[in-house]
Amino acid sequence: MKYRICILLAVLLTWPVSLLAATRAWLEQPQVTLGQAVTLNVETDAVSATPDLTPLLRDFEVEGQSDSRSVRLVNGRMSASTTFSLTLRPRRAGTLAIPALQVGSERTAPLTLEVGATATARAAANGLVFVETEVDDPNPYVQQSVGVTVRLYYATPLVSGQLDLDPPDGALLQRVGEIVQSSREIDGRRYSTAERRFLLVPERSGALTLPGARFQGRGAGGWMDDLLGGNSRVVDITGAPRTLQVRAQPAGAPQPWLPVRDLRMRYTAVPQQLRTGEAGTLTVETTVVGATQAQLPELPAPSIPGAQVFAEPPQFDERFAGGTPQVTLTRRYSVVPSQAGTLVVPGTAMAWWDVRAGAARRATLPDLTLPVVVGTGAPSSMPFAGAAGAAATPSGGAGDDILLGGERRVPPHLWPWLAAGFALLWLTTLLWGLTRRAGASPAPRTRVRASAGAPAIAPATHTAADLKRALDAGGLDDIEDVLRGMARPAAADLDDLHRRLASSSQRTAVELLRRARWAGGDAAQARAALREAFRGGPRWQAAEPGEVEEPLPPLYPR
Repeated sequence: MKYRICILLAVLLTWPVSLLAATRAWLEQPQVTLGQAVTLNVETDAVSATPDLTPLLRDFEVEGQSDSRSVRLVNGRMSASTTFSLTLRPRRAGTLAIPALQVGSERTAPLTLEVGATATARAAANGLVFVETEVDDPNPYVQQSVGVTVRLYYATPLVSGQLDLDPPDGALLQRVGEIVQSSREIDGRRYSTAERRFLLVPERSGALTLPGARFQGRGAGGWMDDLLGGNSRVVDITGAPRTLQVRAQPAGAPQPWLPVRDLRMRYTAVPQQLRTGEAGTLTVETTVVGATQAQLPELPAPSIPGAQVFAEPPQFDERFAGGTPQVTLTRRYSVVPSQAGTLVVPGTAMAWWDVRAGAARRATLPDLTLPVVVGTGAPSSMPFAGAAGAAATPSGGAGDDILLGGERRVPPHLWPWLAAGFALLWLTTLLWGLTRRAGASPAPRTRVRASAGAPAIAPATHTAADLKRALDAGGLDDIEDVLRGMARPAAADLDDLHRRLASSSQRTAVELLRRARWAGGDAAQARAALREAFRGGPRWQAAEPGEVEEPLPPLYPR
């Protein structure tokens, strides 16, 4: 009896934990053919935890790995999770087991994958070179993106060649990416492989014949072929064609028509709090399996009452995973609330057609409720004093005022007199300024003498050591700054510096610097001339003590 009670308690304790387990794994495709890659997704909410991929290496090759972080808001509670997307390529055909993976302190549930050998590979396994064509969906819908992989197998060295696929009638065919090299074993023989991927979009329903892939190239051959003049090194093969049955668009399908395998939306960044007058960033990520960027409709900006929304340009990430096109759309929105309180951000929705289940789906994001506080420097909303306090005094005679919100309003009949007074004052000021200007004597050139109480000239901001460092490792702009800073006071520009130097060699070096900076001159020549001319420091022209000659009269006379 005691043993049974312990078992029951253990089950009761572990059962809620299993329901709340936040680590799970799933496959994008439960069945593939040999040579086709598959995507395994692992999601966890453990911080800084990564899955242990060691158990997968026995039956799979891990060709790629990416991760993304998402934020969810459920019943007012915010949680974050990380999804790892693993691109696996089976090593053999049959039923392969994907064992439980350790992620932090949790483990995923085991999965199974059916891997079938392709008919082309089995039929041509005895050959040294053959090609095959693989599609990710033999029964697509109209305007559905179909991933096509053309694969070349060769067990003999090749020195050159061209692998290509002709476009079929009634569909668009586009080459995607570059050739991918790999190797695999078929019926005990090791083959090198070259893969080229295409994107096929059917334009009408019915049977669609995809031509066989073509390879034209040359093998390495042997010395006997060169001696006898044979052409056995020429390789020219064509694979078997494929026939696809294209399904028409179902009646009542959601519009715009978007036939894909999967579509998921999530928040990847949500502000914890907003401030009035300040922008908070909200990021939405949409992942679509079985589509390209050109097929996705525009994701509209949410309409939020009480806030302005500014949408940034969307960012796209297109790739092939398991022979199927995938695209990830990231859209950032800047939300600027106008008043404090609570801001409700309505969730975005997108309708799509599930090509695997043949049913309409709708991906939605939950509504967000965000607190808004008064921002720094934002005007706080204060009640109007006159609206709730004093009532307007009944309008009386011409001399009556109305007190509203503590401010005295000017009676309407005084406005014409005030306007006339301001105009008369402006005319008086204008006449006074013209009279004073006419009476002033022109001064084409003035001399400003420093009085005994005038401040001393500011010291130089740079030294000869600074100039040496700039000439050795600085740019031309750094050299100019140091030279101008060595003057007392600092030179305004190169023209001012050139005018104040007494040495002709130094002025020539400054002129070379000016040409190197602005007229396409030789920078190395200018640097060498400056190093030689300023070896002993700059030599300035002698000026009359306390006197600075100004070529123009002062802008504001004393």
